[in-house]
Amino acid sequence: MTNLKCSVTNCVYNDSHLCSKDAIRVGGEEATEQQYTCCESFCDCHHSSAKNNANCAIPQTKIGCEAVNCIYNENRYCHANHIDITGNGAGKPEQTECSTFKMK
Repeated sequence: MTNLKCSVTNCVYNDSHLCSKDAIRVGGEEATEQQYTCCESFCDCHHSSAKNNANCAIPQTKIGCEAVNCIYNENRYCHANHIDITGNGAGKPEQTECSTFKMK
């Protein structure tokens, strides 16, 4: 699993910059730059009735990844030691991004 730090503090799964969801999915199948990736698991707590009933937040998270052009993508899973998800104030997944994305 990958160490994940998330600065999207309005996501229902964000717990002190860690993710309480046991697994997330990064989108961006055709991404060539960070800005074309996103956290598809993002859920805006201000516009959702979803409750954070996930696991306890821990640094290590399983990350499914559709950004197949990234050097860390192996069989649609992230194999980076650490990733950062950014997009504080996001209202939808497309306003987040994987800041660790690097083009192959």
